[in-house]
Amino acid sequence: MRKVALITGSAKGLGKKTALMLAEQGCDIAINYVHSEREALLLQSEIEGMGVRAIAVKTDISRREQLEGLVQQVNDRLGTVDILVNNAGPFIRERRMFTDYDQADIMAMIDGNLVGTMLLDHLVLPGMRKKGWGRIIHFGFGHAAESRAWPHRAVYAAAKTGLVSFTKTLAVEEASFGITVNMVCPGDIRGGNKEISIQEARELSDGETPLGRPGSGEDIARVITFLCHSDSDFITGNVMDISGD
Repeated sequence: MRKVALITGSAKGLGKKTALMLAEQGCDIAINYVHSEREALLLQSEIEGMGVRAIAVKTDISRREQLEGLVQQVNDRLGTVDILVNNAGPFIRERRMFTDYDQADIMAMIDGNLVGTMLLDHLVLPGMRKKGWGRIIHFGFGHAAESRAWPHRAVYAAAKTGLVSFTKTLAVEEASFGITVNMVCPGDIRGGNKEISIQEARELSDGETPLGRPGSGEDIARVITFLCHSDSDFITGNVMDISGD
C-alpha cells in the first residue's frame, strides 16, 4: 500500500521539490498552500500524471483552528498520514531588532514555526501509532542545533531552536511505535534555486560555500526522501545541516 505524505507549504519552493520527489517514490501527496492556489493545482496535476494520487488543501499553518480540518481532509480523501513534512513557516526577510516587532508579528512567527508544527504532529501521531509506522520531518535553519545568536532574526531563531529540542524529545517518545522524527536545516537557498536540481546548481557559482555552488531544492528533498524510507528507521532524533559548509 502506498504511503500518504502531507507536505506543508508545498505549492512552491522546497516543499514543492519534496512533494515531487516523494511522489517519484510512489507516495500519494497532500499539497498544502495558503495563497498559491494556482501553483498548488498545477502541482497536483503534475503529480497525478506520475501515477499517484494528489490533493491540494488550503490551510494557514499559523492558524491553529485550521489544522484539524487539514488533517481531516487528508484522512478522508487519501487516508491516514504516514509522512508529515513540516516545511511551512513564516519568515520576515526584512532585518529587524526584536524591539521593532509588534506583538502580532511575534505571535505569528511563533505559531507558524513552532506551535503549528507541534499541533500538526499531535494530530497525525495517533494514526501513525495505530499503523506502527510514521515519518515526521521538521525544518530548521543552518546550524540551528548550536543555538547561535542570530541578530535581527530573534523570533524566528527562537521558534526553530525550540523545535530542535522538541524534535529530539518526540523522537525518543515515539521510537517504540515505529515513528521517526528528524529535522533538516537548509542553508541559505533562495528564490528559484529552491526548485532546481543538483545538476542545475552545479552550473551556478556561489562564493559563500566551500563547494562554490549554491544549494538546490534537490539537496534538501533527497535527504528528506531518504529519511522517509522504510529502511531509515535507525535514524531518528537527528538535526541535519544541509548547508554546503
